[in-house]
Amino acid sequence: MLSLHAHEVPPPLTGHLPLGSSDAAPRSLTVDSQSLIREGRPWIPVMGEFHFSRYPAAEWREELLKIKAGGIDLLATYLFWNQHENERGTLRFDGDLDLRRFAELCAELDLALVVRLGPWSHGECRNGGHPDWLNEVDCTPRTDDPAYLALVEPYYRRIAHELLRLFHDDGGPVVALQVENELYDQPGHLATLRRMAEDLGMRAPLWTATAWGAADIPRDTLLPLYGGYPEAFWEDAEIGPAREVRRHFFFTPIRDDHAIGADLRPSASTATATGPDVGRYPYATCELGGGMAIAYHRRPIVPAEDVTSLALTKLGSGSVWQGYYLYHGCSQRVDLKEPNQESHETGYPNDLPTVSYDFQAPLGEYGQVRPVFHGLRLLHLFLRSHGSELARMPLSLPDAQPDSLDDRTTLRWAVRSAGRQGFLFVNNHQPHETLPDHKAVQFRVHLEGDLDGDRTVTLPARPVTVPSGAHFIWPIGLDLGGGLRLNWATAQPVTRLDLDGTMLTVLAAADGIPATLSLPAGVDVAGPARVVRGADGTLVTPIEPGTGALLTLTGPSGTAQALVLSHGAALQLNKIHIFGRDRLALSDDVIVVDGGELRLHIASPAPSIALLPAPAQLPGDGVGQATADGVFTRWSLTPAPRLPQPALECLREHAVAPPARIGGSHQRASAPRDADFDKAAVFHIDIPASALDGDGEVLLRLRYTGDAARAYCDGRLIADHFWYGPEWEIGLRRSADAAVRHGIEIRVLPLDPASVIYVDASVREGLGAAHTRAAVEAAELVAVDRRPLSAESRHRL
Repeated sequence: MLSLHAHEVPPPLTGHLPLGSSDAAPRSLTVDSQSLIREGRPWIPVMGEFHFSRYPAAEWREELLKIKAGGIDLLATYLFWNQHENERGTLRFDGDLDLRRFAELCAELDLALVVRLGPWSHGECRNGGHPDWLNEVDCTPRTDDPAYLALVEPYYRRIAHELLRLFHDDGGPVVALQVENELYDQPGHLATLRRMAEDLGMRAPLWTATAWGAADIPRDTLLPLYGGYPEAFWEDAEIGPAREVRRHFFFTPIRDDHAIGADLRPSASTATATGPDVGRYPYATCELGGGMAIAYHRRPIVPAEDVTSLALTKLGSGSVWQGYYLYHGCSQRVDLKEPNQESHETGYPNDLPTVSYDFQAPLGEYGQVRPVFHGLRLLHLFLRSHGSELARMPLSLPDAQPDSLDDRTTLRWAVRSAGRQGFLFVNNHQPHETLPDHKAVQFRVHLEGDLDGDRTVTLPARPVTVPSGAHFIWPIGLDLGGGLRLNWATAQPVTRLDLDGTMLTVLAAADGIPATLSLPAGVDVAGPARVVRGADGTLVTPIEPGTGALLTLTGPSGTAQALVLSHGAALQLNKIHIFGRDRLALSDDVIVVDGGELRLHIASPAPSIALLPAPAQLPGDGVGQATADGVFTRWSLTPAPRLPQPALECLREHAVAPPARIGGSHQRASAPRDADFDKAAVFHIDIPASALDGDGEVLLRLRYTGDAARAYCDGRLIADHFWYGPEWEIGLRRSADAAVRHGIEIRVLPLDPASVIYVDASVREGLGAAHTRAAVEAAELVAVDRRPLSAESRHRL
C-alpha cells in the first residue's frame, strides 16, 4: 500500500506583485502567489511557442488554427533583434516580420499572446538575436550601460508602436511580455528593461523573465518562469544520453533546472546566484520541451512519450502554467546578410543547421502533425475542463519517495488536492531506460480540510499493475454534475460536454489497467458495465472501454453520464464548437474549426471523423455514408490523393568526407562548411507538376545514408539536415513553382570516422554506415490534404 498525507491549501500571498490588468480592461487578469486568475476564476494557461518570423506569413493563419486545435490557448513568440534591425537604423516589421499582423491574427482566433521581447533572445539564433553591428559599438550589451540602452530604446519604441492598441487592457491579445532571456546575474538590468518598455507604451498584465540556473530575478518585479527538457542538444557528445534530464520525470517541488543553457553560463557566476523566492510566485513554465533541436555534435531522438510524461509530471509537481518550447517547428531565415543560426562561427558551443529548426515539435517545420500533438492534446483537454480546480491545489508527496535519479524501483506518484477533491498523478516512464512494471499497486490518500472532516481514500479497490511507460491522472472526488460525485476512478478525466442538460464526463482508460469508477452507494447505473454494490459504495467497470462505454448514472439528486474511452480512442478526441453547439469529435487527423467551417488536414491512410452529438448529415467532398461507432456517428473520408512519384537520379556518386573538425567555445564537432558540399554526392529529383495541384502541403520524404545533407531549388538552399535516424521531410509548397521547373537537388556528405557525434543507440548502426556511403536511397512525395467538410452557413441541425 502506497500512502500519502495531503496538505491543506495555504492562503495565497496577494498584493505584492506589480502585475495584473487595469480596472478598465475588458477582461480581468491578475496573479497571486498560487495562480493566474482570469475573470475571477483560476486559469492554467496552455502555452505553445511559435516563431512567426521563421515561418511564411501566408501560412500563419492555418498554422495558428492547428495550434489552437492542439489545445493551446496562449501563444509565445520571440522577437529577434537581428531580423528586425539587420542593418543599423533600418527597422523592418513587414512581410514575414510583421508582428502587428501576427498579433491581429491571434486576436481574431482568440489566442492570447506572450511576446518575448529580448533584446537578447537566444532561440538558437545568431548572437542570441543581437545584430552583428552591435559588436562594432563601444558598449556592454545586456547591462544598464547607457550606450547599450540607447540602442535598445528605438527598437523597443518601434515594438510598442507595432503593438499599439493590441495590449490586453485595450482588448487585445498581448497578455504578457518577457524581457531578455536566460540572464542570471543582472537583476537591475531586467528591471530597467521592464521600466523602459512601459515608458515607451508597452502594457501587459504579466511581465516575465526566465529563472532557470538560479537566475537572480528582481524581487516582485517579474514573474519567474521555468523549463525542463527530455533531452539536451547542448550537452557533450561523449556523455551518451543526457542524465540530468531524468529529474523532470520525478515529482518534486523543485522548479529550477540548472542544465538549461548551462553551456552559456560561467559556472563561477552561477554559483553566486540564489534564484527567486519561489513562495512569492506561482509555479509557471515557458520551456517544457515539446521536442529537442538537433546540433551537429549531438542528435537526440525524442519520442512522444518523453514529452507527454514530462508534461504530466510537471503538472503533477505543481505547475499552473504549462508552456512548451517549441510547439511548432520552423526554419532559420536565409534572407539576411549573415546566416541566422547559432554556430561555432559566432562563438557558440554548438553548430545548428543553417535552415532547419524543426525541434521534433508537435507540429513540425512544415506543419507536419506528430504523435506527440495528439498525446499532449489529451492533457490539454483535461486542463480546459478541470484546470480552474487544479490551479488552487498544492502538491503532496508520498511517504516513500525515490532516493536518487537512479531509483527505478520506487513508483513515482503525487497528489494535488483541496478539500474533498484531488487528482492523483503517476509517471512510470523516463527517456532511454525502460522502467519496470509495478505490481500489486494500491494508493492510500489522506485528505484534510474536507467540509465533512478528514477522510482517507483507498484506490483502486483491488491492487493493480502499473505497466512500464504508463503515465496518467486519476480523479478523487470529481464532480460529475447532477449532484453526483466520484469517490475515485482509475481512468483519466479528459473533458466534459453538456448533452441537452445532462453533463457528460469523458474519461480515458490506461492501457493495461482496468478502468473502474467508484460511486456512492445507491447510485443506479445503466450501460455496458459490471456493477458491484457494497455498503461503502458502488464499483462500476465498463465491459470494454471505447466509444460504446456510455454509462448513465442516477442518484437521489439527479443524473449524469460518463463515457470511458480506450486510450487509443482518447488520443483521437477533440472538443469543438460547430453547427451551433459544442461537440466531441474523433479523428486520427487534425480537426480545424474556422468560424463556421469544419476542416481536416488529412495524412492518415484511412481518414474518418466521428461526432457526438451528430448532425443530421455531413456534406462535403469525399464524405461517405454515416455509420454508428458506439454513441458516436462516424463518416469515412477519401484518403489524401496518391501523388505521382518523383524521379530520382544520381548525378555524382563519389563524395569526400570533410575532415573531422572541432570548434566553438566547448571544442565540439563542427558541421561541414559550405565548400565541403562541393564534394558531396549529388542527386536530382524531378517533381511532377500535378503533384502540387492542390492547396495542402506536399512533403518530399527522403531516406538517405550519410552524415549531413542539403536541399537546393534553383540554386537556392531551402533545407538541410543532420542525419539522426528518422526520414527527412521537406515541405515543397513554399517552393512549388521552382520545384516543378527545376526539381530539387540533394547533396549528401559522408562522415569522417574521427568525428565525435552522439545519436540515439537505436540508430548508431545507421550513422556508422555514413563512414563509407553517402546516398539518397529513396524519395517519396506525400500529400497532406486540406479538406473542408461542411460550413455552418450551409448546414444546420
